Amino acid sequence: MRISGGGARGITLAVPRGDTVRPATDGMRQSVFSSLGERVIGSRFLDLFAGSGAYGLEAVSRGAAGGVFVEKSAKAVTCLRTNITAVCKSLGRNAAELSVLQMDAAQAPVGGGRAPDLIFIDPPYDIIASIASNLFSRIAAFPKDGSDRLVVFEMPGEIELAPEGWTCVKRLGKGVRQPTVAFFRQN
Repeated sequence: MRISGGGARGITLAVPRGDTVRPATDGMRQSVFSSLGERVIGSRFLDLFAGSGAYGLEAVSRGAAGGVFVEKSAKAVTCLRTNITAVCKSLGRNAAELSVLQMDAAQAPVGGGRAPDLIFIDPPYDIIASIASNLFSRIAAFPKDGSDRLVVFEMPGEIELAPEGWTCVKRLGKGVRQPTVAFFRQN
């Protein structure tokens, strides 16, 4: 697995052995970031269920100002920190604008500081039904700062989410049991 675009394109990302994480495919990330386009530049992000950090680090490679990675698994966090170092070194950037919280992403703090512009959510598929409503409610609690916040949610094609107060503005990918990504904007 590699960074697919931007200044760190081609940097290999470390992934923990076993089934600790299910990394977003290079092709899916390429589609997501093609859709996001210039909106990534200068943005701040929150990468929930970060795993190897592929979504957030792709954003960094493409010009995001910084962000927060939230991951519960200690093995994944070790890989994530390695990946942050590699991507920042490639870009000649200080990693100080990136932070890692080792905790359950469903309980990640909201509020305080600047709210993120982009929120990447790539949870284990089998828990989506039980966490989605709570996640969207928690994200809605971020301070309303006038930004056009976007939630980028990876899920299998057979799942349809319709969180209260949110509109799905775009969906990439198709097919049952195939990865898709839905873009949600708060109403």
